[in-house]
Amino acid sequence: MKKLLTLVFCLCALGAHAQDPNFYIFLCFGQSNMEGAARPEAQDLKSPGPRFLWMPAVDYPATDKLPARKMGEWTEAIPPLCRPNTGLTPADWFGRTLVASLPENIKIGVIHVAIGGIDIKGFLPDSISAYVKKAPGWMKGMLEAYNNNPYERLVTLAKKAQKDGVIKGILMHQGETNTGDPKWAGMVKQVYDNLCSDLKLKPEDVNLYAGNIVQAGGKGVCIGCKKQIDELPLTLHTSQVISSDDCTNGPDRLHFDAAGYRELGCRYGEAVARFLGYEPKRPHIDMPKRIEVPADAVTAETAIPGNEFPKVDKERRAYFRIQAPQARKVVVDICSKKYDMQPDGKGGFMAVTDPLPVGFHYYFMNIDGVNFIDPASETFFGCNRESGGIEIPEGPEGDYYRPQQGIAHGQVRSIYYHSPNSKFGEWRHALVYTPAEYELAKNAKKRYPVLYLQHGMGEGETSWAIQGKMQHIMDNAIASGEAVPMLVVMESGDIKQPFGGGNNQAGRSEYGATFYPVLLNDLIPYIDANFRTKSDRENRAMAGLSWGGHQTFDVVLQNLDKFAWLGTFSGAIFGLDVKTAYNGVFANADEFNKKIHYMYMNWGSDDFIKSGDIVKQLRELGIKVDSSESAGTGHEFLTWRRGLHEFIPHLFKK
Repeated sequence: MKKLLTLVFCLCALGAHAQDPNFYIFLCFGQSNMEGAARPEAQDLKSPGPRFLWMPAVDYPATDKLPARKMGEWTEAIPPLCRPNTGLTPADWFGRTLVASLPENIKIGVIHVAIGGIDIKGFLPDSISAYVKKAPGWMKGMLEAYNNNPYERLVTLAKKAQKDGVIKGILMHQGETNTGDPKWAGMVKQVYDNLCSDLKLKPEDVNLYAGNIVQAGGKGVCIGCKKQIDELPLTLHTSQVISSDDCTNGPDRLHFDAAGYRELGCRYGEAVARFLGYEPKRPHIDMPKRIEVPADAVTAETAIPGNEFPKVDKERRAYFRIQAPQARKVVVDICSKKYDMQPDGKGGFMAVTDPLPVGFHYYFMNIDGVNFIDPASETFFGCNRESGGIEIPEGPEGDYYRPQQGIAHGQVRSIYYHSPNSKFGEWRHALVYTPAEYELAKNAKKRYPVLYLQHGMGEGETSWAIQGKMQHIMDNAIASGEAVPMLVVMESGDIKQPFGGGNNQAGRSEYGATFYPVLLNDLIPYIDANFRTKSDRENRAMAGLSWGGHQTFDVVLQNLDKFAWLGTFSGAIFGLDVKTAYNGVFANADEFNKKIHYMYMNWGSDDFIKSGDIVKQLRELGIKVDSSESAGTGHEFLTWRRGLHEFIPHLFKK
């Protein structure tokens, strides 16, 4: 595109003001659908080449992709053809159709003057002065762009263009504003007659091509105008109506969408080609790739209520849809793969993924290089920010993390506590799960053990409750007798922010280590003071996923006087020398096994963090450690849900 607009227009392309009989010029005028209301897409912005030229009716400032373009100077016809910041018009693909249909020695030129919402009177010299005075405020800037006389601007440029070529036709798309006006056809004829007179055109050689309005299946906003446009040839015999049947439209049912403008433009071009004696040929148009959504696809449980998408089918493929009429490229990024979303020609984009692993997955959309959250998705804190997310459902095997009828349900409470030891402010937020029986009057004096449960890098204190479905896992396990009733405390752990580097060897961590004094000196005392807890080490456990597993090792193994139960799920524990780590805590297996009543580690079969080697080394030292590998899952919440489900039945039992 940078090489476009390098024509030396008058001298090189057209000769030194010598009229070229093979340079066919067309005048285009009208209101918003001639002005163009759809954003040009990639195929519209490709240069049509030097055979399709355009004489701007206003000056265009330079942009990062195109140089400045001057009013009255021929240049290659790249949208927007009306004014800066307008859209795709029928003229764009009209010219491309003629280039495809006519011999290669013929060039096409257009001059384009249009104003959204303008009455046909705005193109009558005798009426324009009074019309400008009464024009609404939003139209005044558009009128001023043409020095408050769009007809005069069109004629002035047309006379200049006649020095270079021959005017062969007039394209009009106007009428919506004059819907139901019985004088409209007569005024259109008056505009046409004025053009023929002022430009010395022979009507029998220069037709008026009038495009019809948006129909929207009979529900177009100005559908009443269709009949009067269809009947225009009864008043103006040199006019030809360009059908808009089945031309697609935008959601306003007033303007065409990009695909609709292409189709209508091609129809203008075909009509002109036939009048000129040539067999019409359509240029190549990239048609939207239609994505069929199977009948078995259901709306994802993570969609905001009221939205149809995202959807998931029985093959675990996800379907995403978004309305983004001004976007050029939209991508959905999920499970480490990016999918180009396909435009539907109506301002919408859609994509279907490969089959996805069951479980929960973060995802983002990207418009023209900028990541954002799908507005149809509930948000989940992950990836160091709020993210979109989708649940790919398991079968009945996933019932352990789904809410069940017929059982008592606990609560997840939001608390704020004061923390003098905090590096990031003295008031902090945490979530606390209390089992269903905690509220019963008969248990008013009963005390409960506590599990401190940490999330992973870039997630937050809500992650276990929302993405991990912790409360459902706890409710179901307690109701079935698998697990004893317990409290579960979840805190941010100072790892919501991106990884900060530094020394992060086991026991000497910097990332997230600011949480350790907060946990030990502020959070645990707060929980013990404000909830009915059993506050000794025998009734306190800690576990964490990913970097939360790293924190669990750092905290528990250096504070065995405060914890007796330990678990990691895909624990981010690297470079661990089990013989010397944490001041040799594993060196005396008998002593360690007496202090830690249960140690558990899990990971996914497709996980990039696996603990198998650590488990093997610990067992060789005589350390009792239970473990499991989650089949078919990676570094994701289904791995960690399974791990928590397997871990909690062993807690606080001796």
